[in-house]
Amino acid sequence: MHAIFQTLIHNLLYKPGDMTIQVKKDAEPIEIEADAYLPTEYGNFRVRVTLDSEGKEHALLYTGDISNGNAPLVRIHSECLTGDAFGSMKCDCGPQLQSAMKKIQEEGCGAIAYLRQEGRGIGLHSKIQAYALQDVGYDTLDANLALGLPADAREYDIAAKMLKEAGVERVRLMTNNPLKVKGLRDNGIEIDSRLEHISGISTENLDYLSTKGKRMGHILDI
Repeated sequence: MHAIFQTLIHNLLYKPGDMTIQVKKDAEPIEIEADAYLPTEYGNFRVRVTLDSEGKEHALLYTGDISNGNAPLVRIHSECLTGDAFGSMKCDCGPQLQSAMKKIQEEGCGAIAYLRQEGRGIGLHSKIQAYALQDVGYDTLDANLALGLPADAREYDIAAKMLKEAGVERVRLMTNNPLKVKGLRDNGIEIDSRLEHISGISTENLDYLSTKGKRMGHILDI
C-alpha cells in the first residue's frame, strides 16, 4: 500500500510539461562525423557509417589502431536480419558475426565491414521467399534461381572504400568465400592472408553450408 501511495503522489505532483529542454532558436545544426564509441558484450568498439552511391548505410565496426600500416584482422559481413538479430539457425551468419567480434577483441585490433546486402544481396522479401522454397525442398542456390534471382548478388567495392577511408590498405581476412578475397583485391586492398572462419554449424544449417561448399565455391570442409 505504501508503494501504491507513493506512486499516486508522484503522478499528482509530476507533470511532464514541467520539464522542458531549452533550445536556442537560431542555433546552427552541428556538423560531426558519424564515428562513435560503441560498447558491446564482446568489448568496446567504435562504429563509423559510410553511404554508398545509392544512399545505403554501411557500418565499419573497429577497435585498435587499424591504420598503423600492419594488416589488421578483418571480416566482411553482409547483413542477415534473421541470423544476426533473430538467432536463426537456418544459416551460420549470427555465430560468424559474434565469433569475428570476439576474435578482434582478443587480438586488440581489427574491423568488421557490415554491409547492407541482406540475403546475399537479394533483399529481405526475396530472401524469405527463398526460405519458403527451401521449406519444400529447394537448396539455398536453386531457391534463388527459381525466383529469377542471382545466386549471390553481393558486391565488395563498398567494403574496400570503407577500409581505405579508415586508413587500411592490407588485411588478414576472415572468410571462407573466395569472392570476398577477389572483391577486395580488385578494389585495391591487399590480402596478407585468408583465415578460415567456420562457426555455428548445426543440424539445421548443415545442408545450407554443404551447398555453399559444393556448389558455390566456398572453402568449407564439412
